[in-house]
Amino acid sequence: MLLQFNFKNFKSFRDATTLDLTATRITEYNNHVISVGNEKVLPIAAIFGANASGKSNVQEALRYMTTYVVSSFGYGGDESGKKSKSEFLKPTPFLLNHDSKNAESSFEVYFISSEENGAKSYNYGFTVGQNGINEEWLNYKSKSSRGDYKRIFYRNGKSLDLSGIAPKSQENIKIALEKEALIVSLGAKLKVSKLKLIRDWFLDNEFADFGHPIENYFLCEQLPDDFVDSKEVQQKVVDYFSAFDPSIIGFEVETIESGDDKKSSKVRIDAVHKMIDSDETAIIPLKSESAGTLKMFALYPLLQEVLETGGVLFIDELNARLHPLLVRSFVITFLNPETNKKHAQLIFTSHDSWQLNSNILRRDEVWFTEKADNGISTLYSLADFIDEDGVKIRKDENYEKNYLLGKYGAIPTMKHFDMFKGE
Repeated sequence: MLLQFNFKNFKSFRDATTLDLTATRITEYNNHVISVGNEKVLPIAAIFGANASGKSNVQEALRYMTTYVVSSFGYGGDESGKKSKSEFLKPTPFLLNHDSKNAESSFEVYFISSEENGAKSYNYGFTVGQNGINEEWLNYKSKSSRGDYKRIFYRNGKSLDLSGIAPKSQENIKIALEKEALIVSLGAKLKVSKLKLIRDWFLDNEFADFGHPIENYFLCEQLPDDFVDSKEVQQKVVDYFSAFDPSIIGFEVETIESGDDKKSSKVRIDAVHKMIDSDETAIIPLKSESAGTLKMFALYPLLQEVLETGGVLFIDELNARLHPLLVRSFVITFLNPETNKKHAQLIFTSHDSWQLNSNILRRDEVWFTEKADNGISTLYSLADFIDEDGVKIRKDENYEKNYLLGKYGAIPTMKHFDMFKGE
């Protein structure tokens, strides 16, 4: 489970920023708190804020880190150092300041492995500039440890301390490591078990960005595993749909081959609806269903994946095209131990303030982003927020009302569109 995500100098976030999913000592909704090893962790983080305040950039920071970890074993030059093996994924720093524009970006996670993997806590991170990796570190502590983290490796420029890795693997890493590549990424490729565990944790993360047209997601998102060939899997999707659209009672799936070699193919999916005046059915192309139905279809494989692996699902604009009660049901899936047996986590951004007042979120599960006039975004928790009188927010406050009144910040600066006034 993700305990904490730290990043700095990425897009609109110039300064050190923390998203913390460890539970504070507040007393509401204690049933949300999951005990793993020596940690008490939350399954939900909901991020609210104005348009262009930086909500999406929190997701983009974790997505960037994940992509770099998964892919960087292929970054770097060939033996001559002149030709790139694959494109180096450069970070986007805060561009509105000369110092930060030319500075490195940093990314760091604290997470705890599953009980099956010993419930060990890991601290992994790296700093990266426009020319490659400057620093990288990996530390751990066991479930029984009450002390500090122990080092597995540390890298600073050309200096390497690989003392926590087997000697043979150390030599292989030293020979193959490029400036643009991460030790974790390369080590996983070389089948170093300690490093593969870290890489695999990132592989279990899933991302969805619904700030773009939903059709793009329906066309490009992966179908549920075995959906094309398995009637059982298709029925599970029907059961999932029944929570919000019981008229869909099945699917018809056809694989259409194209090209002379018949290796290229497309999948056509039709939704089967029950007619209201007979026992007959109506066939409607899935792409003709509502935007909300398409969004829920696109979310299903991601939800299925993280519930099976115990990963982190980060959804930008979860509320887009979905009724608030449906969003609530989606959130409850992660809060219910019967449906979330592997302790998967949901991090989502939203403009829907109703979720603040739906008696479902703890104060430490609510986060806000706010952007100052100088373009710098900040991220902060409702549990840590202190009002103008120096008092923390009470659990019996009307969060939605106070948020819309601007008490917690993170709302748009409201101005009339005077440019449309007549002369």
